[in-house]
Amino acid sequence: MTDMDGIAKYLLEAGNLKRIKRTGWWFAQIKDPESVAEHSHRTALVGMVLAALEGADPNRTALLGALHDTPETRIGDIPHIGRRYLTAAPPEAIVADQVADTPAPVAAFISSAVAEFESGDTPEARCARDADRLECLIQAVEYRHTGAEVEEWISSSTAALKTDSARAIAEAVLNADPLAWQKPQP
Repeated sequence: MTDMDGIAKYLLEAGNLKRIKRTGWWFAQIKDPESVAEHSHRTALVGMVLAALEGADPNRTALLGALHDTPETRIGDIPHIGRRYLTAAPPEAIVADQVADTPAPVAAFISSAVAEFESGDTPEARCARDADRLECLIQAVEYRHTGAEVEEWISSSTAALKTDSARAIAEAVLNADPLAWQKPQP
């Protein structure tokens, strides 16, 4: 196997995130929930914004947000309630397997990013972790707008936020009209 074959293998595997649904939403009766890739995309955007507000590196934070759920190609999206009964391999171990056939610099880069997110020790990781929770809250607000009962997700996501900026954005999102962006402005 060549280095490029290993990269192709990794990228093709990552594409499965577009087809893996965020399963926790099924408990809220959401028939067609977002995919893991859709969640990760907005997590990266939210992280970039949070990092800019918090004085962290927006680029690194967006990277952590984009990569944080890549292990789910191997274990799926285990909902919160499922974690009571299942024990998955650590994300760092899964990522090590995912990148094992890529060139060493690629493997090290991806592995260190996921490990940084999981540790939560850097300002960028703290922002990315808040972005993950804040994205869940934003999605819940959008689902609530369609009539879904998602107050539990809103409460737990809000309670988990650590940064001042994430809490302020959460408050604004909770008071916002999810469709306001498309209405004509005066």
